[in-house]
Amino acid sequence: LSYVAGLGWFLALAFPPLAPRTYMSENAMGSTMVEEQFLFGERALSYSREFAGHKKKAGGMPVAWLEKTLWNLGLEVHRQPFSRTLPFPDETRERYMVKGTNVYGILRAPRAASTEALVLSVPCSEGPHNNQAVGLMLALASYFRGQIYWAKDIIFLVNEHDLLGMEAWLEAYHDVNVTEVQSSGTLGRAGAIQAAISLELSSDVVTSFDVAVEGLNGQLPNLDLLNLFHAFCQKNGLLCTIQGKLQRSDWDSLPAYAHSLQTLLLMVLAQASGQPRGDHGLFLRYRIEAITLRGINSFRQYKYDMTTVGKTLEGMFRKLNNLLERLHQSYFFYLLPSLSRFVSIGVYMPAFGFLILVLVLKISFWAVGSGWGPFPSPWHPPPAGAAGLTVGFPQESQPGLLVLVPPLLICHATGLALYFLPVLGQRMATQHFPVSESEAVVLTVIAIYVAGMALPHNTHRVLAGGGSDRGWMALKLLALLYLAVQLGCLALLNFSLGFLLAATMVPAAAAVQPTGPKVLLAALLVLATPAVTLLLGIFLQRELVEAPAAAAEGWQLFLAAVGEGLLQHHLYGSFLFPFLALGAYPCWLLLWNVLFWK
Repeated sequence: LSYVAGLGWFLALAFPPLAPRTYMSENAMGSTMVEEQFLFGERALSYSREFAGHKKKAGGMPVAWLEKTLWNLGLEVHRQPFSRTLPFPDETRERYMVKGTNVYGILRAPRAASTEALVLSVPCSEGPHNNQAVGLMLALASYFRGQIYWAKDIIFLVNEHDLLGMEAWLEAYHDVNVTEVQSSGTLGRAGAIQAAISLELSSDVVTSFDVAVEGLNGQLPNLDLLNLFHAFCQKNGLLCTIQGKLQRSDWDSLPAYAHSLQTLLLMVLAQASGQPRGDHGLFLRYRIEAITLRGINSFRQYKYDMTTVGKTLEGMFRKLNNLLERLHQSYFFYLLPSLSRFVSIGVYMPAFGFLILVLVLKISFWAVGSGWGPFPSPWHPPPAGAAGLTVGFPQESQPGLLVLVPPLLICHATGLALYFLPVLGQRMATQHFPVSESEAVVLTVIAIYVAGMALPHNTHRVLAGGGSDRGWMALKLLALLYLAVQLGCLALLNFSLGFLLAATMVPAAAAVQPTGPKVLLAALLVLATPAVTLLLGIFLQRELVEAPAAAAEGWQLFLAAVGEGLLQHHLYGSFLFPFLALGAYPCWLLLWNVLFWK
């Protein structure tokens, strides 16, 4: 009943009573009464064409042209060369030794002392992508330069190699070295960055804007920044989407509920992956509120030109310019069934609480039923002569504690091997097998993961009394406690990941035991392993975006996701892979030990 209540509560989150309308909490941004005057749409297109020509001529980012153009606009211009050697080649983007240059210009605030700043960033992508975004950024810089009301410095940044360049710039700007990126050059600094907007635009006109909010490790920006974008889109008539879904107006109908649930599930899957869905995702680590805006040019009839897009960005920056303090009034933990409705942490946490309650009830049943607690058990009465309660473990169960040591050591040693060996052993694997380095890393992960199921799980039998029922009861009690603590801590950092793991692992953890239908329990436990959860999540995501994947394609996406997860951890510090390797997988192996206990 508790498990069904948890799933039912989650499915009900898309209903309007549990998802109230969004509202602006920050007084300084409470109104969109700003008269936008940006009229440089044609200039933006001219800049984009010029940038595209120099980019094609240079075979990459035209650093010299960008510096000259920003300088002519009257900005303080800086460049930042950087380099990074990846732990193993990234075959998706065909890179290993990465070298690049970030270029940025600073518009100094005429009405303040450079204590605070805003950022407008544009990634310089390969090919024709994002040329229009660079052109619009330069046109906005030209327009902003002529205004006198700025109270915050504005940084116009063009970063190369997407997330790698952004991470290099953020580390250098804040004078830290978190991910071993090597950068050089004198960095000009503005004030403390209050907010950032990353812009991606690859066409002269747009039909809608899609906003990305998920950051590294599932972090989210303050909800007020999203509300600000939505308010100016409504003011200027721009269509705006989230997760690629346009919100519906008929909230009371069943199709509208299904549409909202799809959007909610897509956000949960994106947040659970722990991967930033845009350059904005790395700003959140530094307590900088940021979002990524992607211009979409689809088949819709109504098109919006650069002037309309520029006015929307101008309005947002003028509102952010009014901030007296960092964004803090609104929510940092939320889920979004649409852009105009949200689910706060106080509403969605009970769904996870009901799932964890299954483990809590099971732990209490085991503790009382086996007589291992401060209360006597009806099945294990206290020995004669004992007064009242038996405190702690009875004397005859002491060998059972020693029985737990071998399974714990073996399971966690397997987790350590899963974490360290794939990257450390990639060269040895390529020497003995006809595979590339990236393939060797991914296949080593899968091999160690599967091999963990075949390790000797009956080492407890060498100990006196190790094969008794009390031994596997103690191991299951420990595994349930371990799983409950892990998922509880994880849900506070990344609710979506904690909920998905709880929804899959809790039923198997509660049901597993060495007696009963072993084949059925083994199948249930295999389906509950984190790797299968990842595979099923990939198929579900493709179904939700209405692009279903075949079995072979899903397997290839699974292999790519494993490699990407390792890269994200080593490059940016994503905690998904170490959590699964060092926490969730050893815990699952303990449950596997319980199933095959003899």
